[in-house]
Amino acid sequence: GPKYGPIGLELLLETARRHPHWTAPLGPNQGRGFAVGFWFNAGMNSSATVTLNADGSAAVVTGNPDIGGTRVAQALMVAEELAIPVERVRSSVGDTDSSGFTDVTGGSRVCYATGMAVIRAAEDARDQLKARAAKMWNVAPDAVTWQDGRAIPPPGTEKAEPLTVAEIAAKMTHTGGPIVGRASLYAPMAGPAFGAHICDLEVDPETGQSRVVRYTAFQDVGKAVHPSFVEGQMQGGVAQGVGWALNEEYIYNSDGVMENAGFLDYRMPVASDLPMIETVMIEVANPLHPYGVRGVGEVPIVPPLAAVANAMRDATGVRFTELPLSPPRVLAAIESAAPVPVGA
Repeated sequence: GPKYGPIGLELLLETARRHPHWTAPLGPNQGRGFAVGFWFNAGMNSSATVTLNADGSAAVVTGNPDIGGTRVAQALMVAEELAIPVERVRSSVGDTDSSGFTDVTGGSRVCYATGMAVIRAAEDARDQLKARAAKMWNVAPDAVTWQDGRAIPPPGTEKAEPLTVAEIAAKMTHTGGPIVGRASLYAPMAGPAFGAHICDLEVDPETGQSRVVRYTAFQDVGKAVHPSFVEGQMQGGVAQGVGWALNEEYIYNSDGVMENAGFLDYRMPVASDLPMIETVMIEVANPLHPYGVRGVGEVPIVPPLAAVANAMRDATGVRFTELPLSPPRVLAAIESAAPVPVGA
């Protein structure tokens, strides 16, 4: 199979093994399951623009709708590159007719690939700021350096003090006009990543009904640009995976007509169905990205199905090979199947 460079699988497993959840006691009719999942993630095409305003604030525009906190992450990236407060960066989403071509919003690619375009666009804007400072000092652009959000004049420059972004932006009209950083790129792949999940499940042996009583998700996230949004992505993936494992399925009648075509009958988990999902982020930098970012959103959807099935086997002694583990299916299996010894 493929070989990956720096990746957090081993650290992930060690962290899970040392976590209190690994050895926490279980109650009656409860079982514990563990599973590891992998997703390769995507790169593809992305574009971004970063525009400086006369007051030193910035605006970043990309073509990917925000489905997981990417607008804030992109504002943080611009703020990092220009060394300005993130509150001074306005992040917007435009259509790809006006903001530069950008591929699909999916594949766990937006913070990775479009974020990379944002970083390069901010770097382009920063290079233009240095060139404007050089013009103001009448020195060569290559002689100007950038440090802590300020253009630094070369040694020996007369009557020249470091200039901030706001000070340079205030004179844009007189030094060449608007400053707009642009970048377009093709990212050949994103940072693949692993997740490891521990699930505790409680089963009612008389009805087959089950509920998740504790869940911990561990994941190599590369670099969490905005940790609370990363945590939300991990929790959302768990919720979706648990839904697939326990309830979600299409039901057809004898004529091939779907009988649960609406949300009233298609059973997805809601907040009251799940415990607070604990997340543990492992940061092993992705060498393909300037900040070490890896795709996050799809990895946590992979392990729950196996983790839940393993917990069900631990709780009931029955090995299930078909999902979802709905109450009728679980009850029928408990009543008819011979228990499988632990470890089988």
